[in-house]
Amino acid sequence: MDGVVEDRAAPVRLVEGVALREAVDTADPAAWVALDAGVRQSGWSAGGSRWLPAWEETAAGKALTEVLSAGAVAGPLTEAQLALALCHRKGAIREAALKRASAYPELLPLVVVRCSDWAPPVRQQARRLLAELLDAEAAVRLLPLILRIGRRGRGDFVTDLAAGLLRAAAPGTLAPLCTDPHRTVRRYAYRLAVEEGHLSPTELARAAARDTDMVVQSLCADATLAAVAEGGADDDVLETLLGARGAHARAAGVTALRRAGRAERAVAFLGDRAGVVRACARYVVRQGGGDPLAWYRERCGTAGDLAPGVVSGLAECGERADADLLRALTSHPVAAVRTRAVAGLRALDVTDVERMRELLDDPAPGVVREAALALVPSARKLDDQWLMTRLGPERPRAARVAAFRLLHVHDGVVRLRAAVALIDDPDERLRHWARQVVQRWRPTADVPRGSVEVGELLDRARPLFSEYVLIRRKWEVGLKA
Repeated sequence: MDGVVEDRAAPVRLVEGVALREAVDTADPAAWVALDAGVRQSGWSAGGSRWLPAWEETAAGKALTEVLSAGAVAGPLTEAQLALALCHRKGAIREAALKRASAYPELLPLVVVRCSDWAPPVRQQARRLLAELLDAEAAVRLLPLILRIGRRGRGDFVTDLAAGLLRAAAPGTLAPLCTDPHRTVRRYAYRLAVEEGHLSPTELARAAARDTDMVVQSLCADATLAAVAEGGADDDVLETLLGARGAHARAAGVTALRRAGRAERAVAFLGDRAGVVRACARYVVRQGGGDPLAWYRERCGTAGDLAPGVVSGLAECGERADADLLRALTSHPVAAVRTRAVAGLRALDVTDVERMRELLDDPAPGVVREAALALVPSARKLDDQWLMTRLGPERPRAARVAAFRLLHVHDGVVRLRAAVALIDDPDERLRHWARQVVQRWRPTADVPRGSVEVGELLDRARPLFSEYVLIRRKWEVGLKA
């Protein structure tokens, strides 16, 4: 139920007289859902004859059950007892409890939960009650729970009701939701605020720059661009977007430079660390009459400090003729530049096998990883014995992973030999990968029938197979078990 674990302890505490606020974290939407599931969670009764929730096994629980099962929720009940009744396994008890829930504002979250109840009479009663009790202030307070229930089947009523109240509320009503720790709530609040036009371009830009969630950043950045297109961009909006940490916000700021008539400022973002920002900068520079490719070539061909984003930019808009510039940068003293240069050569579909082979010994793991990816199409041209020597535990992890990746491209005995060499490796992830390769291995056409080496390798990997599967694998290669 909603991916939560039911809370079986809270119902026991409630029936024993513990106050609702002490038994349940009433500020946590997940706690209400867990309580609802926990009240009904059953187990064998003491006599072993039927299923009963744990709280019903206590003396207080048996007494309360008798009261609740009398045909209706009769007599005075405490807030805690009514909470149990609202979650009870019997629909008639839940429905009767709803008729008395309006006297306990703290139980409004359980009314929200009951709005998606599987029993139509309960569901209808809960919806009527929620429509009477819920106002904009309560909708703000309960929105995390409302959105959670809204993801259930039959949960659309609560989200529609809350949306109507929040749309009609004053603009400032949504402010607390925009800083809520739940990103789902912030997404909902900003989406609603954008649709209703509650936020100015400056407020949207600040939200895009401040929020840590990429969905909110993108939503607010796009809304800022739309607002700028209608009314122009002031310096505050532009500077806020251009200085943002999030790539979507910076990209929106760079795009806005063109409409603001400041295309020349986009040049400073051609070497941005984010690809989407670089792409927007190239577009704006071109629209302003500039040549991004010439700018990249000049920077990459000049000795001195070089931002890694500049190297990526050259690869993104360059030509195969630019491979020499990138190849030279594979010896750059900055590891990030070397990494981007190798990745750039791969993007241009230019592979210098000998140079990439040398870079498998680079001290930077990123360079090794990119070099291995560049060598994958040529992996079968590499000496497999040389690669096997690089699997030893004394080698850097990046080098061992690269060697295994390249050996895995081979078929038949080479792949099995490499994988078996790592089945007891001290590195957990590499060991797991190797074992999976062994278990999935099948002989290919180049595997000699009756190969003694294959038989020895399979015997070394015997713990990874059932007896039947091991016999089957050997039979496939022409060996006897």
